[in-house]
Amino acid sequence: MKEFWRMGKEEVLKELGVSQQGLAGKDVESRKEKYGENILEEAHKKSIFRIFVEQFADLLVAILVVAAIISAVSGSVESTIVIIVVLIMNAILGTVQYVKAEKSLESLKELSSPMVKVKRDGQKLEIKSSEIVVGDVILVEAGDVIGADGRILESYSLKVNESSLTGEASEVEKNNRIINEEVALADRKNMVYTGSLVVYGRGEMVVTAVGMDTELGKIAGMINAVGDNKTPLQQNLDKFSKGLAIAIMIISAIVFALYLYRGTNPLDALMFAVALAVAAIPEALGSIVTIVQAIGTSKMARENAIIKDLKAVESLGCVSVVCSDKTGTLTKNKMTVKEIFTAGRNIKPEEIDLTKDVHRYLIYDAVIANDAILSNGKYIGDPTEYSLMEMADNVNLNQQKKLDTDFIRKWINRMGEIPFDSDRKMMSVKCKLHGRETILTKGAPDLLIEKCIRVKHENKVVDMTINEKEQIVKAYEKFSENGLRVLAFAYKETNHKLGLEEECDYTFIGLVAMADPLREETIPAVMDAKSAGIKTVMITGDHKTTAVAIAKEAGIYREGDMAITGLMLDKKDDEWLNENVENISVYARVSPENKIRIVKAWQNRGHITAMTGDGVNDAPALKKADVGIAMGITGTEVSKDAATMILADDNFATIIKAVSNGRNVFRNIKNAIIFLLSGNMAGILTVLYTVLLGLPAPFTPVHLLFMNLLTDSLPAIAIGMEPSDKSLLRMPPRNHKEGLLTKDFIQKILIQGGLVAIATVISYYIGLNVSSGFATTMAFLTLTIARLFHCFNCRNDKPISKIKLLSNKFSVMAFVAGLIFIGGVIVITPLSGLFDIANIGVRNLVFAIALAFAPTALIQLYKMVLYKGRNEK
Repeated sequence: MKEFWRMGKEEVLKELGVSQQGLAGKDVESRKEKYGENILEEAHKKSIFRIFVEQFADLLVAILVVAAIISAVSGSVESTIVIIVVLIMNAILGTVQYVKAEKSLESLKELSSPMVKVKRDGQKLEIKSSEIVVGDVILVEAGDVIGADGRILESYSLKVNESSLTGEASEVEKNNRIINEEVALADRKNMVYTGSLVVYGRGEMVVTAVGMDTELGKIAGMINAVGDNKTPLQQNLDKFSKGLAIAIMIISAIVFALYLYRGTNPLDALMFAVALAVAAIPEALGSIVTIVQAIGTSKMARENAIIKDLKAVESLGCVSVVCSDKTGTLTKNKMTVKEIFTAGRNIKPEEIDLTKDVHRYLIYDAVIANDAILSNGKYIGDPTEYSLMEMADNVNLNQQKKLDTDFIRKWINRMGEIPFDSDRKMMSVKCKLHGRETILTKGAPDLLIEKCIRVKHENKVVDMTINEKEQIVKAYEKFSENGLRVLAFAYKETNHKLGLEEECDYTFIGLVAMADPLREETIPAVMDAKSAGIKTVMITGDHKTTAVAIAKEAGIYREGDMAITGLMLDKKDDEWLNENVENISVYARVSPENKIRIVKAWQNRGHITAMTGDGVNDAPALKKADVGIAMGITGTEVSKDAATMILADDNFATIIKAVSNGRNVFRNIKNAIIFLLSGNMAGILTVLYTVLLGLPAPFTPVHLLFMNLLTDSLPAIAIGMEPSDKSLLRMPPRNHKEGLLTKDFIQKILIQGGLVAIATVISYYIGLNVSSGFATTMAFLTLTIARLFHCFNCRNDKPISKIKLLSNKFSVMAFVAGLIFIGGVIVITPLSGLFDIANIGVRNLVFAIALAFAPTALIQLYKMVLYKGRNEK
């Protein structure tokens, strides 16, 4: 790699074949081919063939393979063929599920790819960091994560944390000066590296390395791949499945022993016992959980909630508190200038008159001390800043012509800058106005007013008297009481170099009051949250008065609630906060430390807490929260990295949708498991009944294998795709400590499995009146069709008539596919022989179907009575 730190910026640009205006768009693809993509190579992915082969790496499958070999040796070719076909089809289904889940997760990673601001063809654009190429000129500012290695071209108080590479936690001040000697990575002050965090200021860099050629890429190449951890639900299911497998193996061993005791051929007894075990154990449990979660997260992504970690899906269903930022989340994040106070009076934005000196200075300050940029007709940057740009753009020069803010920026160049930070709460730039070096500053009124010693009127400057100050403060307070965000503007003429010590002795220009109205969806979403047992808490940097006014409008703050500031919170201990946290609906002017304390207090009260954030300083609270939610539009890359969920639209209503979807994913998984276990329970109970009474076997091994393929995976996946409904937001949050094996869960499995087993046994007896072949065929058809019908029972706790049959087309498709398979086995003669299906005639077939439908009819009748009773209460 070339030592770019030893080169001047002009030499670097020449070496990379680019100007400071950025790459030409036509060069991007050729550079991508030459230098590679800006992605870190992941561990070698499994091939589809390997995934397919791994489906056979299971103890029970191995037993089946052995049984198939024994069956072939003993001359039972039909059984061998069926076993092999079923095993292959099961493996294909497992492979498809795995690949589908992988693709869903990859698409989610793609959606959450960080965005960067680049110059291309002289224009400023936002692109994904994966699209960066060598030679790109990138704009960076506080809160950004560096997306590629690069050489600094311009630095405006730029400071970077490189601890991810160097281990040094302290900030490194960056510059564009040449370094002549050989230096270590940590001392290359004119270079920045992938994964580093911009903590202060802003700057420009040109990309010198991407992907695996970056310093971070070199480290990644040396790290062994570590597999993804299973979610808590998957771990619980694994443990549950192992226990279930042991129990079923014991039952199978007992069945095997009883058949041997009754004189059954040992091979046939073994084949039946093994087939029973395979049919009874829901091998697809783990893969179904993964695919249902992947489908759920894909749906959330389409609805603008990008889940970075599958564990967050489970946590979402348990959320009982949402601590939400105001700006852009509850509100539109589309600030509009409503009123201006200047020269002792209030005016509307359209009344700005550039013939007046004070109005001109206000526009200079609003446009020059502003980092918002126009790209493709849309402003990129802080909402407050682009509202100021829109205000200036709409100033009339005459009846036909508007003010050209681009011209102002080209005419008045910045000579220096001190970026905004949360401590000073102001931003300053230095430029030349009318031949004089001038500092233009905008910031929080309560701080900036105190730094002013003069006031500018229409065409003169006067001293800041007590009366002048009182008039300004009064205007500021009135704006705040009306829920408006207020910025103060001031200037100072000086020949001194711009520095923090120069931010004083200003001349006051005016106040600009802006409104950020609530989103239309906010009030209904807050009401939905309340009905779902979720408390919404508003956290904002605004003043308390403004915050309460907006919280009341949103329905967050009600009579009797508390609203406190960060300063007030600092004076209270944790014990006080733990006791009062459930009564506090609004936090104003909070610090990052305050946010962490708020999250801890809710967690101490036993609540699962979601916290939103967009800034660098929000990252600790996002990490601490059970569900950290970063803003996709306004959020910094640091906040997105710390979060478990990203809101692509920065909308509070999307959080409530995601909670509903999170609840739905868990419900669907639970219902799919009930379907699998109750169906398997029916098969086990039927077999045990006949064995204990010394009756002929109700199924052949191929019947059990057929049922395992047909009535397990496809309907279970269909249940996992059941859409969410409004009833999910009328229930309290799920207890996160509650496992799957609840009393209600076990009762459903036993009762529903028992009903299907009773129908199967009755059908078996009808067939037994003719012959054992008739009996097994009747039992087989009844159980398989009953399980297909049972899929509809397990979709929802409500009756089908209330959720509509076609609301989940996948369940209908799974049912139809199952009937086609069964019909093929009955009608196609070679298949009938292969699956030991006797010709039972139309009359008995109707009996089998009627008995198969009976459990579903009873369950649906019970649900209708229960549903009616609940609605009458």
